[in-house]
Amino acid sequence: MTHQITIQPSGHSYQAKAYETVLESAIEAGFNIPYGCRNGACGSCKGTVLSGEVDHGDYASSALSDADKAAGKALFCCARPLTDLTIECREINSGVIPPRILPARVERKEQLSHDVMALFLKLPSSERLQFMAGQYVEFLLKDGKRRAFSLANAPHADNLLELHLRLIPGGQFTEYVFNEMPDKAILRIEAPFGSFYYRSDSEKPMVMVAGGTGFAPIKAIIEHMIHNDIKRKVTLYWGARALEDLYMPALAQAWAETHPNIEFIPVLSDALPQDNWQGRSGLVHQAVLDDFSDLSGVEVYCCGAPAMVEVAHASFAQAGLPEGAFYSDAFNYAKPVPSAPGV
Repeated sequence: MTHQITIQPSGHSYQAKAYETVLESAIEAGFNIPYGCRNGACGSCKGTVLSGEVDHGDYASSALSDADKAAGKALFCCARPLTDLTIECREINSGVIPPRILPARVERKEQLSHDVMALFLKLPSSERLQFMAGQYVEFLLKDGKRRAFSLANAPHADNLLELHLRLIPGGQFTEYVFNEMPDKAILRIEAPFGSFYYRSDSEKPMVMVAGGTGFAPIKAIIEHMIHNDIKRKVTLYWGARALEDLYMPALAQAWAETHPNIEFIPVLSDALPQDNWQGRSGLVHQAVLDDFSDLSGVEVYCCGAPAMVEVAHASFAQAGLPEGAFYSDAFNYAKPVPSAPGV
């Protein structure tokens, strides 16, 4: 069974299979609507169902409240059509890059900190992955599950795909990567995904907010800008618990020292005594608010844990950030499993 979905205000229309989510069918039809986590946790894909009915699926209540549902809102990464639909959402007019399934060989692993591993993947010699700086890939596991990680490399440096993985104790995939994955392992990925990427149609100053490994896609965007000699003002805030959790501070500091348009501000929420920390302390979004009483003239690129992204979005809006000037990607971790890790 198929249903017709019409997107407003563009008027674009396409046929969707009943078992596909609204987002999945839009991607397949070549329409680029905003999304982030693809599992109902971040809220980036929230839109309005103007007519028709959907099965809302599984989602986090923080991303879609009962009041949202009563107002006709839905998370299009989870919602499946039960009838023909007319939906309202913003479309991204950058030209969607269709995701592809590809084999990838583990070229090398590099320990970046006590709990962060850089994974470098090599595609077949005849293949290159086209993507936009800030997007992510999904690993296709043997049990049918998927794991998503942002690309930390810019599109011009695509000889190897670079991913930053934080070890999640009990996490099926990250435990495997850290402890068991052999050199030259062959994995399957699907990519690119995500509406978190550099927007080239603006010259506004950029406030970039990273939490933990949310630094990865922001690294890709900044390196893309440097490579293309883009001189927009960038203020990068990187929040972590302690000094050891800032796993590539020298790189970010080198950007700031080499490029006058880039400023780097690390922020620690729970610095250890041995850190002898003399820098900014507290929550990373609050550091932004302390420096920017008025955010009406900037664009924000924010990536990290869902709670951080959510509170940043709300507080920045109160500080004058315009609707549509907040680009985000919320990192959601799979629930730990007690069984032995593996793929």
